Amino acid sequence: MSTTMNPSQRRAQAGTTEPAWVRYSLIGVALTFMFFFLVLPLAAVFTEALRKGFDAYWVALQEPDAWSAIYLTFITALIAVPLNLVFGVAAAWAIAKYEFTGKAFLTTLVDLPFSVSPVVAGLIYVLMFGAQGWFGPWLQAHDIKIVFAVPGIVLATVFVTFPFIARELIPLMQAQGNDEEQAAIVLGATGWQTFWYVTLPNIKWGLIYGVILCNARAMGEFGAVSVVSGHIRGQTNTMPLHVEILYNEYQSVAAFAVASLLALLALVTLAIKSVVEWRHARELKATAELPQEMPSA
Repeated sequence: MSTTMNPSQRRAQAGTTEPAWVRYSLIGVALTFMFFFLVLPLAAVFTEALRKGFDAYWVALQEPDAWSAIYLTFITALIAVPLNLVFGVAAAWAIAKYEFTGKAFLTTLVDLPFSVSPVVAGLIYVLMFGAQGWFGPWLQAHDIKIVFAVPGIVLATVFVTFPFIARELIPLMQAQGNDEEQAAIVLGATGWQTFWYVTLPNIKWGLIYGVILCNARAMGEFGAVSVVSGHIRGQTNTMPLHVEILYNEYQSVAAFAVASLLALLALVTLAIKSVVEWRHARELKATAELPQEMPSA
């Protein structure tokens, strides 16, 4: 008996009904788009950064203002990401596990930074904490600096990044439901024990993925930080702002050298994200391959 399949049977086995030329055309369009709008610009950054040789590249990175920008970028991320981690878990828990008045409003507020321009977010903090803002006179009287200082940069970064963790966890926790938590409570577990031993293991991959995205956005944020920073060289410039200043001063090699660090951070983030997704998929596959318990007679 012949086992040769016709083209339609082969397409059905592959999970698609389109002809081969359609599939290859779509793949070609996707790869072409990625090459011109992702790979080529990324290669141009490193090419321009190394245009005058590695020595000039290294000198540009050793410049004190560059180190200050790198340090401030990491400090901002180290503060903003844990704050958003706490908020994201709390917001996701409240929205996914409880029914309460104002739940829809809270969900809308979580999405607010996605619909508000980062520049507008920065202006909001200037309006609140600037010299002529709502709290400006009181802050000046107590010698507290928010705008044009590190606290303002952290606040602006927290604002634009706080949806990432919550938005990763909310649909995940809603899909999982409350059955396991309720079973743990019935068995005598406390609230913290239920969270640490039941909820957290179930959401760990989504949580890690949200933290990765939040950290990437925190390090690369430009608009909101640009408004509240004051562009004080060596003090309130993060890496994206430092790149802008260098480029405006026609120091292209130095600008692209710092930009290459941001690109490397993006590539590292992408690699970590890929590892997380791979481990998550492997864990799901291992769970699916576990033998099913036979019902008792």
